[in-house]
Amino acid sequence: MQQPAERPARRVAALRIALGLFVLAWIFGPYELRSAVPVWLVFLVALGLELHFFLGAVRPGEPREADRGPQPVDLERFGYPDEDADEPLEPLLGVAAGGGRRPLRGALAGLAVLGAVGLALWFVEARTGWDALSAETKSQAEVRFSAEASRIAGKPVTVRCDESGRRVGIIQHADGAAVVGGDLAFLTPERCLDLYRLAFKGEVRGSRTGRAVAVLAHEAWHLRGVRDEGETECLALRSGVELGRRLGLSQETAGELMRQQRAENPLHAARSPEYLLPPEC
Repeated sequence: MQQPAERPARRVAALRIALGLFVLAWIFGPYELRSAVPVWLVFLVALGLELHFFLGAVRPGEPREADRGPQPVDLERFGYPDEDADEPLEPLLGVAAGGGRRPLRGALAGLAVLGAVGLALWFVEARTGWDALSAETKSQAEVRFSAEASRIAGKPVTVRCDESGRRVGIIQHADGAAVVGGDLAFLTPERCLDLYRLAFKGEVRGSRTGRAVAVLAHEAWHLRGVRDEGETECLALRSGVELGRRLGLSQETAGELMRQQRAENPLHAARSPEYLLPPEC
């Protein structure tokens, strides 16, 4: 009969196997899976699972003395001489020395798996993200983004993809940045990649594509001179339909994506209320 203490360990082992299979499916599976599940989520799941395994391996268990002698049922069935009861049982049972190394081996195995998962995800991301594009391709994409932004701004402007992360990104909690009335805007590499996939590859990634189009239009309206964030977002969603069509979307798809962005606006504005669409929009 399976001991209760073994069941959690087997569940964790099964979960680790399932995670490994999922990572393999994410790397070598369909593009839609990589589009729907971001790489950081896969890594966080792997990290949490391996940390649990690692801590479980190094955490000292409750000391208990195992009874290696015959159990009452054995004595009743087979009998056992009382005078031999004090004889050491380790040689008879073949107890292996060094059993205490198993937790260390388990911890090292967990770290090895975590490192392998992280390396695999880095390998895939480095060859599928914005950084994987050649310098020439990036330049062509930025020229295209700049041309589209110039049409909205009503003057020549430049759009750059901020690979350094110093101007936009996670720290700044923004997908783009531009000086009101200026001639230069910055987008995060993630948004640039979504725009590149749309304009150069014809790939549509649902809400991600819609958000990228809206961000480009938003920064273009700032370059035109509109300062209020709510008004700018409203103008961006209105002009985003035509911008999306020029970038390769059908009229119907572009309209649907902008309506989706409008519906998601309260979620985007929860952290920054100034981006909330005005009632008249």
